[in-house]
This record gives sequence, structure tokens and C-alpha cells, in this order.
Amino acid sequence: MPARMKDSSVIVTGATEGIGLATARLLHAEGARLVLVARRAEPGHRLAEELGARFVAGDVADESTAPAAVQAALDAYGRVDSLVNNAAMDYMSDLLDTAAEDVRRVLDVNLVGALLLMRECARSMRSTGGGSIVNVTSRAASVGLAGLAVYSAAKGALASLTRAAAIEWAPHGIRVNAVAPGATDTPLMRESFKRHPDPDARMRELATQMPLGRMGKPEDVAAAILYLASPESAHVTGASIPVDGGYTAR
Repeated sequence: MPARMKDSSVIVTGATEGIGLATARLLHAEGARLVLVARRAEPGHRLAEELGARFVAGDVADESTAPAAVQAALDAYGRVDSLVNNAAMDYMSDLLDTAAEDVRRVLDVNLVGALLLMRECARSMRSTGGGSIVNVTSRAASVGLAGLAVYSAAKGALASLTRAAAIEWAPHGIRVNAVAPGATDTPLMRESFKRHPDPDARMRELATQMPLGRMGKPEDVAAAILYLASPESAHVTGASIPVDGGYTAR
């Protein structure tokens, strides 16, 4: 079977662990040429060497990161075909105790940073006939979860931005979609478990909430991202695919 992303130029943010790492490896296996974006330089350079990719160190909330990522793709591959907006900041807090500066930081990373990458990539894609943008949102964009109000608001805003951008950029051949993971076994999730007195029990509890009976794996989400980034989804835009074991279907 031919590689589904053969010679496509793809930018992946938050690429060094969890969903981003699984996505980068899957896209590479399907023939994509990658620009990896992450804050941590050491794992980023290691992964870039493993995949024969380019690496840009930066925080997506920094306005200089998006132009640097697009320029790296243009310099290396001559174009940008797809963007995977995966970089995110987890945040859990009682809403009454949430500091304003924390709200701004969560929005800067999870919403503004994604917008900056979308905008910069769309400018390039518009000049080459189109492309695909995949935003990684969350089940929290669709349902209320105690302790995750600010995170939910940021991801919900990203879901709305996905739909609006899909309409606005459709005339340019730019598709904009989202995947909405549920509880997924990532380093970010495991770090959050440390707040609980029994992390293993918390993991089992989350698994029981999924109709399919298990937590998601990064590879589950990566497979949906691959579909939306590839030509297989050529007539799909403004959509969001839940990858949550049926959690939001109830």
C-alpha cells in the first residue's frame, strides 16, 4: 500500500512526547517530511535525528515560533502541506481559586499558540493551493469536567476556531479539522495522576468511564490525525473526531 503522506511537508507541535511523538512517528512511517516543534531542545534534536526531520525549539505562545516553524519547512521542503497543532498545557484547579495569570497562560498556549501556527501555515498554504490543519482539542471541549474549567474553555474555543477557520479558508483549499481525545495514557496525563493519593486506582477509574473499557493510547489519536492530515479526508473540513472510547457519545 503506498505511503499516505509521501513527500508531504508537515509541521507537528508538541512533538517530543505523548500524542505528538506518536503522531510524528506515524506520519514519518507514512512518508511525511517533518518539522518538529517543541520547547525542550534535547529530546527535540534526538527525535529529529531519528526521523530525519527538522527541529524548531520554541514555545508556541511566543509569536516568533510560528514564523520560524514555517520558514524551516519552506527552507527544507519548499512548502507546508499540513499542520498538526498538538502543543498544549494541562491545567487543573478549582475555578474559585484560579489566578488570572494562570488563565492567560493556559489560553496563550492552548488557543493563541494554536491560532498563531494556523495563521502562519494558512498564509503559506494559500499560495500553494491548499493544505490540511489538524487541531488537537479534548473531550473537555464538549463536556463539563470539574477542576478543568479553564482548560475546557481554552479547548472549547479551539474547537470553535476550527469550525470558523474551516469556513473562512475553504475557498483557498485549506481544510481545518480537529481530533478530540478523551483520557489518554500520556506523560502529561500520568503527571496529573500524581495529584491523587492512588494514581493506579485513578487510572482504573478513568478506564471504567469509557464505554470501550480502556483509556486511549497516543497511537489511537495519531491514527485519526493521520486520516485528517492525509488526502484520504479530502472532502472533510470543519469536523471533529472524538477519540475517547465513546465517552462523549453517552
